[in-house]
Amino acid sequence: MKILVTGANGYLGQGIVKKLYEAGHNVIATSLNINNITSDVEKIPVDLFSVDDPYNYFGKPDVVLHLALRDGFIHDSKAHVVDLPKHYEFLNKMVESGVSKVAVMGSMHEIGFYEGSIDSQTPCFPETPYGISKNALRQFLIFLAEKNNTTWQWLRGYYIVGNSKYGSSIFSKITQAVRQGKKTFPFTMGQNQYDFLNYEDFCKQVVATVSQDKINGIINICSGKPEKLADRVEKFIKENGYDIKLDYGAFPDRPYDSKAVWGNNTKISEILRND
Repeated sequence: MKILVTGANGYLGQGIVKKLYEAGHNVIATSLNINNITSDVEKIPVDLFSVDDPYNYFGKPDVVLHLALRDGFIHDSKAHVVDLPKHYEFLNKMVESGVSKVAVMGSMHEIGFYEGSIDSQTPCFPETPYGISKNALRQFLIFLAEKNNTTWQWLRGYYIVGNSKYGSSIFSKITQAVRQGKKTFPFTMGQNQYDFLNYEDFCKQVVATVSQDKINGIINICSGKPEKLADRVEKFIKENGYDIKLDYGAFPDRPYDSKAVWGNNTKISEILRND
């Protein structure tokens, strides 16, 4: 398939583009810049929202995988509200032009405060600009796709474990701290439980999902099981041989973070079995 990946130069995009290329897809990678993309794919550095006719501009792709996002780890950033109409307009142009399938990266933060297993029917009550904008974009996607008879996939992401210095997750921040020579890292008590997925597995699940059309709709990109934050971070430090200690209790838990939340992995497990 010919797949357009937006936000390709970002933390998620780099690994996903690599695995899409390895899977034999014809990949068009676009971002404001493409400095971090090492795969031998077509690279188009451009402001995505400045393109009047993205479907034809990017060579009439079969699928668009929309990862582009500003300030993804800054949940209260105004950018999420400011950019929402731009994301809507981009997706609207793509589906009206005839793209066969649209897959968009979502987030468990669409749900808001919730305890337990999340599936496609779990009600959403987001509490941050990030979660609110993601939830609204999902609703817009469904409206646009159904109106234009376009296949849609909403890839609801959870917590990614990776040691890239480019990310803004706690794992990337610990990696950055180690490279700066720091010996302690400020931390919460780490008792909340989340759904963690290694970066390589996350990218694999996204590629497997986008590469098929039998299972669509909201799909959790997840492990399907909860794990204490402290346990997973201590494991991460050990796995990477980092000489750094967690300063427990330096930060309070965020009030909107759930005590225990994870994704229902029924759909993604079936996709992986069929891959």
